[in-house]
Amino acid sequence: MIKFRHFSQNLHFLFKSRRNLTSCPLPVENPVPLVSAPSANHKSLCFSLVEQLLGRGLFSPAQGVIQRIVSQCSSVAEALSAVDFTMAQGMELDSCSYSSLIHKLVGSGEAQLAESLYVNCILSKGIKPDSSLLNSMVVCYCELGKLDEAKLCFEKVFGMKSLPVRGACNALVKQFCDQDRHLEGFDYFIKISDADILLNFGCYNRLVNNLCYRGYLDEALYVFDVMSDSGVPPTVHLCKSLVFGYSKRGRVEEAELLSTELESYGFSLDQVLYTSLIYQYCKKKKMKMAMRLFLRMIKMGCEPDNYTYNTLIEGYVNLGLFDKGWALHNMMAESRLKPDTVTYQIMISKYCKDHKVDCGLTLLNNMIQCDIKPTVHSYTVLIAALFKEKRLGEVDQLFNMMLDTGLVPDHVLFFTLIKNHPKGYELQVALTVIQAIAKNGCFMDLLAFSSSASLKHMGNIMLEIEHLLEGIARINLSFGEMAFSIYMIALCRGGKLDAALLCIDKIVSHGFLPLLSAYNSLIKCLYQEGLAEDAKSLLDVMKDQGLVPDSATFLIMVNGHCKQGDFASAFDLLDQMEEKGLKLDVAIYDSIISHLGREHKATEAEKLFNRMLGADIEPDENIYVTMINAYSKSGQANKAHQLFEKMLEHGVRPSSHAYTALINGLIKKNMTEKGCLYIDRMLEDGIMPNAVFYTSLINQFLRKREFEFAFRLVDLMEKSQIELDLITHITLAGGVWRNIRCIKGKWYIPAERPKKANEMLFHLLHQQIIWPRDKTLKVLISSQEQMKVFALKLTQKIKNTPFMPNLYLYNIMISGFCWTQRMQDAYIHLDLMQREGLHPNQVTFTILIDGHIRFGETDLAVRLFNEMNASGCCPDRILYNTLIRGFCKAGRFLDALSVSHMMQKRGFSPSLASYENLLNIFCANHLSDNALKIFEDMLAHGYIPCRYNLGCLVWILDAENKVHEAQIVRDSLLVKERAFNKVSHRFLIGS
Repeated sequence: MIKFRHFSQNLHFLFKSRRNLTSCPLPVENPVPLVSAPSANHKSLCFSLVEQLLGRGLFSPAQGVIQRIVSQCSSVAEALSAVDFTMAQGMELDSCSYSSLIHKLVGSGEAQLAESLYVNCILSKGIKPDSSLLNSMVVCYCELGKLDEAKLCFEKVFGMKSLPVRGACNALVKQFCDQDRHLEGFDYFIKISDADILLNFGCYNRLVNNLCYRGYLDEALYVFDVMSDSGVPPTVHLCKSLVFGYSKRGRVEEAELLSTELESYGFSLDQVLYTSLIYQYCKKKKMKMAMRLFLRMIKMGCEPDNYTYNTLIEGYVNLGLFDKGWALHNMMAESRLKPDTVTYQIMISKYCKDHKVDCGLTLLNNMIQCDIKPTVHSYTVLIAALFKEKRLGEVDQLFNMMLDTGLVPDHVLFFTLIKNHPKGYELQVALTVIQAIAKNGCFMDLLAFSSSASLKHMGNIMLEIEHLLEGIARINLSFGEMAFSIYMIALCRGGKLDAALLCIDKIVSHGFLPLLSAYNSLIKCLYQEGLAEDAKSLLDVMKDQGLVPDSATFLIMVNGHCKQGDFASAFDLLDQMEEKGLKLDVAIYDSIISHLGREHKATEAEKLFNRMLGADIEPDENIYVTMINAYSKSGQANKAHQLFEKMLEHGVRPSSHAYTALINGLIKKNMTEKGCLYIDRMLEDGIMPNAVFYTSLINQFLRKREFEFAFRLVDLMEKSQIELDLITHITLAGGVWRNIRCIKGKWYIPAERPKKANEMLFHLLHQQIIWPRDKTLKVLISSQEQMKVFALKLTQKIKNTPFMPNLYLYNIMISGFCWTQRMQDAYIHLDLMQREGLHPNQVTFTILIDGHIRFGETDLAVRLFNEMNASGCCPDRILYNTLIRGFCKAGRFLDALSVSHMMQKRGFSPSLASYENLLNIFCANHLSDNALKIFEDMLAHGYIPCRYNLGCLVWILDAENKVHEAQIVRDSLLVKERAFNKVSHRFLIGS
């Protein structure tokens, strides 16, 4: 406390205004020798000497004595006392004295005092600091965390053609690392190393570690090489950081090569590093390299452990090489290592993935007989597999068996159960799991607990769950967090957003932290409700609680933005992930590309796919299929074909989904003969046509209005004993109902002609049977009324199948009636649908509203829209665009503009067609300000209006003498015309 007060008093004294000393120069007869290091007794003599010199007017020698005193003081206190004396004499310190004083302040940890002295006594007075002072200030600013000011001082040292001292360089590099400005720190490191300045080991170590952690591996290796060339020996930890860094980033070959080079420093791989490299080779499906490294590991005398064996077993099992996996299992047993829970878990998971759930159950029993206790994960994968095979009775048996062993279910098992139960059962499933947590995890007596007085008045399941949660919270922290999180997930999945938000408050009030999966469920629920901004703000809440969003969080957010058509925000999230050092995986790229494909934005999808390849992310079969689908839907069959061949070149074996996507695209572009070639290849690969394949073909031919051939494929499908599933029935009904449409009061169906390519496709699928043509089919669909009768019969036939009519089927029927302007029949089927327990969704309301708009009943459409909002069904982007089109058609431009503002507040952007309609109606009504605003919004969303609307807008602006605005629109018109001419030129050359 005394020291602090002393510094404060001196600092106040240093900063107060002082007058400059004016002296009369006198001749110096004999120069006065400067004093040496002042002692306590000697200091007073030095001060006396200064007074004598000043008395004689010898100002410069007096300053020299003060400078020597300050520089050679053994403590900061002595230096400040010398400064006090100097100011009392009315003298000003010179730059060298200030430099010495600041250097002592920084060295003693008084960085803030040193900064104040530098700013108020050096910079404010225009004193030019020397390199020594600047080096001290670099260290000073680094200690204060003011990196930009430290950089400025550092650059000034170089500008003086001087070199910074080692301490300043160490402080600067360390501060760059502390502030996560790694690449900037690396740039300065190069500048320092080029000046042949040797850093201390701590700086090298910190810089290499941080660069490796952030994925800047080449930069980290450069620092390591400079360090080695400078003669600084690396430590084992530093070598491991480099090898681990390269390994984790998938550059396993370089990691192994680097580990070999590092052996020259006396470094050798240990068990953890060997296993890490083996894991990366297995992940990249390079099992030969993994086994080579495994054998080298044994040869070098490094004994593999269970984790090493399990890594190799999983690698072989994932490639379908089960025999080699079992061979390693036996080798593991021979080496006196017992297969553990993870070993069995790998095998069970693979059996379930290969639809061999009975083998997995047998292995589970063997595991129990060997006194190896299965984990919840082992039961979870088996339960999921039993659900897929619809063996629901065995699911209950296995779940109860798991509980009897005393295992506590987790949130992953809860997700598995909830996904396989009908919607609306979320809370019932949550109650079952939470009861199991209470019984097995907290050892609560459920019978006694449920019979307590507090439960007698409970009338709903939510109160019962919350009562259980209160009991769990009092007993166990970890189980309390998991139970509360499961309840929160159930509320989100059930659409109970308000209750889920209240659940967060209860979790926090108990001192718990929700699981990341619970927050992810809440974010997903917010996006489903159209509350994108609230979802983003939830990230800040997570950050405050110490939760870091993972790839699953960003995937949910990316999906949410893509569903709203907000691809710009989705791409921003990708950039944020890269900035945070999160590794982008195939799934997040696949999500965006699939949505771009649905929007027929194949060009943007292709750019993103190439960006993924450029980031060295290896594509899997799923994303190849997604990209092929995107090309096919946009009519780019040739590109789909090229990508399919590229997929084969990269060793990715195509599945039935890949063949279906490609053949679908070829047939869509009337390239049926080429599609037949790929059907032939598909059959040669042992992939038989399934329900999905046939359904996609049937859908294409129905869209082409080739009804006869489509129904011949249905017959062939049935004869081939391929069961028509619900999707097939909906496709058939949709294909028929979709064609019940009035066009100017007329109904026309072109006569079908036999197509050679179609016959080739048909006989290729079933060459030995020549099916007779159904001549009655043409008669059946020769009129609109007969088509309607046929559609109703087909729908009735579907009702008699094991598949109950679902919402999609009713939406198709209602759509058919709306297109024929038979709104009364549409509402009859709407009532019928509701009597069967099906509730209308966004699609249903959109179909009915569109029907009213087409019939000119805009007020009825608005009334239905209000009823939809009142029922809690949130409008989507399609519905908003439908309303805009209806209002524009009715000439109600203000209502149309209001809807566009409404949808943008909910996070949706109008489509190109909606913008064109709005621009057209404002131009037609000479509302130039509104039209210009719509034009600017279109440009902001990457749209350029059509030439007609642009021309109208230019004409209106010219008429109103808005020259500047008109010129902007003209420039856009020129861009549009150039693009049109370019496309036309390409088309003419191609033709």
